[in-house]
Amino acid sequence: MRLGVFDSGVGGLTVVRHLRRLLPTWPIVYFGDTARVPYGAKSDATVRRFAGEAVSFLSHFQVGRIVVACNTVSAVALRHLGREFPRMPIDGVIEPGAEAAVRATRSGRIGVIGTRATVASGAYEQAIAVQARRAGAKVRVWAAPCPLLVPLAEEGMENSKAAREALRYYLEPLKARRIDTLILGCTHYPPFKRAIRAFLGERVRLIDSGEATARKLAIEARGAARARARGVQGESRKRRGGQASTRALERGSLRCFVSDIPRQFEAVGTRFLGHRVGRVQLVAQDDLPWFERMPSRGER
Repeated sequence: MRLGVFDSGVGGLTVVRHLRRLLPTWPIVYFGDTARVPYGAKSDATVRRFAGEAVSFLSHFQVGRIVVACNTVSAVALRHLGREFPRMPIDGVIEPGAEAAVRATRSGRIGVIGTRATVASGAYEQAIAVQARRAGAKVRVWAAPCPLLVPLAEEGMENSKAAREALRYYLEPLKARRIDTLILGCTHYPPFKRAIRAFLGERVRLIDSGEATARKLAIEARGAARARARGVQGESRKRRGGQASTRALERGSLRCFVSDIPRQFEAVGTRFLGHRVGRVQLVAQDDLPWFERMPSRGER
């Protein structure tokens, strides 16, 4: 299956990193809206419009499924996307992250850090409450917006003194609440894991919502593969050897598109992806839906 993935910038590559590890044969088309990052400071209506445009763009590549590698979009626009693109399976990162946190916590004291929009939406609190009810667990949740972390991550400053001071400021109230589990509610935050652990201590479990999403998709893919195998068991036995021999040749490719500054994305993206990103293509302005939309009278 060809997978479409998008984020407001380079942070979504942390999700792609896990997807390529867990679903190595799936080709991925990635779009980073680097011209308009960050989304976390935008209004809900603006985020919904940006997200719809990103899905429209990725749809041109005949993707069979889309992963919203952005907590802000997952928080405020996922249902809107489901209505706008009813035939396209679209996965967000919040529900898998919430489920992983409920499984991980020992004391029921969970912290969440994210953009202002994600925290203000209350999406993680709602998702955690649902998962806790299903698990029969009692939990308490505290959330903190961390607006400076996205630009610090984009600039490669995750181990800088500025980052450590920002994290101390943002995490001190959560530490005082004696949380034992912290959800990294933004795909830009995994590069800060070392600094976060240094401040909170090793006892606090860090939940990478992007990794949780990749694991969920991998589990679903294995289940679907088993179902297909049962349906065509006789035929699959005949082809099994050939499938194994060609699996290496079918390893998924990665194509990256951005709306601005592709060279910077290539440089920064290597740290997020864990290896060289390769050539990143700039999406021409006349190919992007938002540049084709004429302003209404009220916007002129």
